Amino acid sequence: MADFKLIAEPRNEFGKGAARRTRRAGRIPAVVYGHGGDPVHISIDGHATMMALKHANALFEIESTDGAKNVLAIARDVQTDPVTRQIEHLDLIIVKRGEKVEVDVPVHIIGESAPGTMVQQEESTILIKADATKLPEYIEVTIDGRAAGEHVLAGQVELASGVELAADPELLVVNVSEEAEMDTESDAGETEEESTEESTEDAAEEKSEDA
Repeated sequence: MADFKLIAEPRNEFGKGAARRTRRAGRIPAVVYGHGGDPVHISIDGHATMMALKHANALFEIESTDGAKNVLAIARDVQTDPVTRQIEHLDLIIVKRGEKVEVDVPVHIIGESAPGTMVQQEESTILIKADATKLPEYIEVTIDGRAAGEHVLAGQVELASGVELAADPELLVVNVSEEAEMDTESDAGETEEESTEESTEDAAEEKSEDA
């Protein structure tokens, strides 16, 4: 079963004006393509689409208004307004059951590293390959008890059955460092700045006394 089902209405008008009218009607202009077929221009329900896209790699079942044809698709390109963040246009690529596709999956860090350490997430997503109908919404990376100097590479991330790593196995995903090192550098910077300020004040006082 697809994660989200949407009714597609054919779209015959194009251009900015037509797109604005579509969005004012509560729908989103979209194009569906893939598997050698011609691109099909449609519009889909705006609210349902927005809610679906809150889930990474959501699978859509796109149904024509007459119910004659259904296709499975995933979002490949989502265009949003930079101010309102409303979805302006959507590219949907057709997939087939059993077909493996490559997608970026969000990384969720769980657990706590050892005391006195800080965790830096170097990559927010990892490229994987999996069945188009069984794409993971996210990948968990556990850092419980990891000490300073430890790190997690893409090749070390545990993946679910049927999911393959498509990224470089040597890609640095998470780095654990010593928190005290950052504090020492910060303190040194503050001390140097205070010393400079004191030297400037002393020089000003000496100049005033000479005058």
